[in-house]
Amino acid sequence: MVSKRKSTPSDIDGSNLTQDYVNNLITEDNSAEKTKTQLEEDDSFLTFGFNKSLLESLKKKGYKNPTPIQKAAIPELMLGRDLLGQAQTGTGKTAAFALPIIEKLEDNNEVAAKVLVMTPTRELATQVADSFKSYSSESKNFNTIAIYGGTDFRNQISYLKRKTDVVVGTPGRIIDHIKQGTFKINNINCLVLDEADEMLKMGFLEDIEWIIDKLPEEKQMVLFSATMPREIKNIAKKYLNNPAEIKIKSIKKEAQLISQKFISIQRNYKLEALKRILEIKNEGVIIFVRTKSLTASIAEALEISGHSVAVLNGDIPQSQRENTVDRLRKGFIDILVATDVAARGLDVERIKLVINYDFPFDTETYTHRIGRTGRAGRSGEAILFVNRREKHFLRNLENSLKTKIEELEIPNNQIINEKRMDKLTKDINANSIFKKNDEENRSLMIDILDTLKVKYSMKNEEIAMAAINLIVGNKPFFIEEDESWINKQNLAERDRHTKKGQNKSRSFNKKSNHDNSGFETFRFEYGKVNKIRIPNIISSICSSTNINGRSIGKIQVFNNFSLVDLPKNLNKETINKLKNLKIKSY
Repeated sequence: MVSKRKSTPSDIDGSNLTQDYVNNLITEDNSAEKTKTQLEEDDSFLTFGFNKSLLESLKKKGYKNPTPIQKAAIPELMLGRDLLGQAQTGTGKTAAFALPIIEKLEDNNEVAAKVLVMTPTRELATQVADSFKSYSSESKNFNTIAIYGGTDFRNQISYLKRKTDVVVGTPGRIIDHIKQGTFKINNINCLVLDEADEMLKMGFLEDIEWIIDKLPEEKQMVLFSATMPREIKNIAKKYLNNPAEIKIKSIKKEAQLISQKFISIQRNYKLEALKRILEIKNEGVIIFVRTKSLTASIAEALEISGHSVAVLNGDIPQSQRENTVDRLRKGFIDILVATDVAARGLDVERIKLVINYDFPFDTETYTHRIGRTGRAGRSGEAILFVNRREKHFLRNLENSLKTKIEELEIPNNQIINEKRMDKLTKDINANSIFKKNDEENRSLMIDILDTLKVKYSMKNEEIAMAAINLIVGNKPFFIEEDESWINKQNLAERDRHTKKGQNKSRSFNKKSNHDNSGFETFRFEYGKVNKIRIPNIISSICSSTNINGRSIGKIQVFNNFSLVDLPKNLNKETINKLKNLKIKSY
């Protein structure tokens, strides 16, 4: 065991630590002046004396500067001290204990594991094990395995027989292997309890103590907890030897600037829901998924839908990754589909929306993902896809973040069609004004119009419609897909309540039941059986009355009738015209 200094509790203000840290380095170095490069090195991972392979893996992951918890914890752990750390999830504590462990075991050739990390859940065990593997990716002789319930016991035995440096697992499965004699713990010289308060909440106190008592007496112990209840303090007092105490008192969370929403969605509808969201917001978007293969399949599906999209995952060479990010930054790419390789170190001002297509079971990963938007004081938005089985993880996530994540509805056909119409009108309006240096083009347009009118006897309205048709293209402009599956997700409570109220209304001029005080709902006896579409309704109303198309509200087309929200207080003449309105399909 390395000799240990006297415990010095540290209350660290995360928002001011960086400058204080640099100032201390300058004082200790007794240097009157330092170059900018030197100061940057003083505030980087270089200061810890990590080996070349570890620094290379950090560089590839995009890590530049350690977080406050890493700055405080890593030097203590490198000295071999026990450590009691209190820090909120998402502060980088996994790297804080993983990096010193990897550094110390760089030259380890023993078969039996040296380090045991205990976590409360198998999801976190997987995440921590993946982090170890990622940080040690450039080390040829470093191996990590995860053991937890719900998976094949025999496979775990097979892995434990091989050369292993770190074992990450849940208390129950660790005990099973120890009792079976399949996990040799004689050489364990470091124990990490991650999210210790969560393990206590889940009733693992007796299991934890049983495991600690079975481990060698001489070992380094590291305990991290987001909170510090009495039970955690008792464990620290009982088992930790003169520990360094670190507490991150405050940290400015960029997540406060991010609007966080979730969508309840079944797995087989996730891609369709994603496409609908991107109909509304599709510029500066990152979509996070778990696997490399999924990045490719989703990107391909979005490209077919007409989006400008690229892929970023672990198989992409570093030079190509940098090129992809640069294209995203310059606007040549609107959407990036990525694994968590892009969760850190990616700072692109254009990113306004982060979509968690796959649920990040670890809060730290979630925090880093959504942190790709809302950077440097800017606002951003994050959407999380949640299936039925993941609902309890959502609650745990909210508790960890101390933030309520609001539910979001999947955009229905009406919302998407309104968005398309709005974009089309804005594009036409933007292109209708010629600048001074466009006089040559303006003259060309006038010549074309004159030719169409004189030679082809076309009217202004026909020319305008033909021009719009060129913009819209051959495919249908309005979406008319079956949207019944949206209601099955238990998301559209408002729409369902509205629909119930509207179906009860059989009168022509009945007020709508949804909260839309500026409108009244009108019923027309034309529907899908008459091959009626939303454009038919808008066109018929505008051509027969003085109602402007932009003042028309919500439109719903059912099998035998349609419901249309029109402005309140229409005059009698307009109402009479609406009563006699004939809607033609074309």
